[in-house]
Amino acid sequence: MAMDGVDRQILALLLADGRSTYDAIAAQVNLSAPAVKRRVDRLREQGAIRGFTAIVDHAALGATTEALVELFFAPGTQLDAVSARLAHFPEVLEAWSVTGEADAIARVRTADNRDLERLIRDLQRDGVLERTRTQVVLSRLLPRE
Repeated sequence: MAMDGVDRQILALLLADGRSTYDAIAAQVNLSAPAVKRRVDRLREQGAIRGFTAIVDHAALGATTEALVELFFAPGTQLDAVSARLAHFPEVLEAWSVTGEADAIARVRTADNRDLERLIRDLQRDGVLERTRTQVVLSRLLPRE
């Protein structure tokens, strides 16, 4: 995938504001709006841009507790089963298969600590998830989305 400096500028501008118009971006990168659109289309076709999304402030919606939950599954549990299980919980924002002691790590958002405890109990309810280890996020040091 060939990207030049202008492509990188366009990506940076879209990351800063995904709702920027082609005209606004064009003014900042010294191109015409149609030229910016062609570049964005090419970046999408190449997979450099996978989509556009809204970044939600979960705290503003009442989910004030964020945590990283290490997940330890029963021996033999397959990753697709882990994925399917976690997908049932809207509080799970992201999850990763990892190396190390834990089988996976999930980033979760809940209303408060009591709700976090409820989520962990619900995740463990069927016995496939044997145990967890949780770190509650106190603050974001480097907020990149």
